[in-house]
Amino acid sequence: MSEVSPGVINAEAEKDQILKAYRALLRALKPSLGKGDKKMIRLAFDMALEAHKDMRRKTGEPYILHPLAVALICAEEIGLGPLAIVCALLHDTVEDTYMTLEDIRGSFGEKAATIVDGLTKISGVFDKGTSLQAENFRKMLLTLSDDIRVILIKLADRLHNMRTLDSMQREKQLKIASETAYLYAPLAHRLGLYAFKTELEDLSMRYTEPEVYKDITDRLTQTKRDRTRFINEFTVPIKDELNKQGFTYEVKGRSKSIHSIWSKMKRQGVTFDEIYDLFAIRIIIDASEDMEKAMCWKAYSIITDFYHPNPDRLRDWISTPKATGYESLHTTVMGPSGKWVEVQIRSRRMDEIAEKGYAAHWKYKESAAENAL
Repeated sequence: MSEVSPGVINAEAEKDQILKAYRALLRALKPSLGKGDKKMIRLAFDMALEAHKDMRRKTGEPYILHPLAVALICAEEIGLGPLAIVCALLHDTVEDTYMTLEDIRGSFGEKAATIVDGLTKISGVFDKGTSLQAENFRKMLLTLSDDIRVILIKLADRLHNMRTLDSMQREKQLKIASETAYLYAPLAHRLGLYAFKTELEDLSMRYTEPEVYKDITDRLTQTKRDRTRFINEFTVPIKDELNKQGFTYEVKGRSKSIHSIWSKMKRQGVTFDEIYDLFAIRIIIDASEDMEKAMCWKAYSIITDFYHPNPDRLRDWISTPKATGYESLHTTVMGPSGKWVEVQIRSRRMDEIAEKGYAAHWKYKESAAENAL
């Protein structure tokens, strides 16, 4: 997504923009920085800045803002550690600039060179325009990379490209969006990155089905106030009881994703107005790992004291987690004014795993930060 673009450039403003992005990255990384990490990241940033200095994105902005954005997604939204951030900053250098794997190996070691090499090979496959089945693509990625960080950084790269797809030509938008829905969103799902999967699907749909996307977005906007009022009414008695019983918790009400609403409309042959479960309510409980299951079931019993559950809709993924590591208790209950409401109950740890997938799963499994990515 790079090309040199002529025109009037405000060099000072761009310099400020780049430094601002770099500082945001350091802030996001602060909790995981060990001795010498800041210096290592600064070196990677300086090397990437120099290598990409004459390059611009289709948006017209300096190319370095892309690797900085990818690194920030890796730090903030996946929770990867310093070595992965170095590789995210350098992920396009070997493919697009004069920099070699030897340069990376010499400055950051064998592991960093292996990860950047994996990222370069994956890009190479796409540059050839290879037609791949989704399952073959997943197998190919796993074969190309001994290290899961290669795939996580590639997903962050794709997510940032999708977030900035507006600047591309329509034909390119369609190609990238279709490829994202077909290959990358399922891959994010397999790795337990549900927030990534949802955003990749929604962003893809924005380009492949613009009219449907706009229609559902408009309807969600129009009904937002009613949904907020309903969620508040629904949660008042639950919150009162949770407070009474000494729970520390957070309640979130969130709409289903645009893509999942559209999928349901197609699958069930219904209109937007006929979908009853447009949103889910999530209760996130602060509890120690040895108490979290008991606390989740206790919260479940409080909810079902107030609202009648649909026994066919109980999903217990805390006793038997999904293969991706996802843990949560889902129930659908009859709320006020006869509306079915999905309620998800999970601990803070479970919620982080649900949002950040494998990266968070390993973070909790391993005590040493670097082993946990």
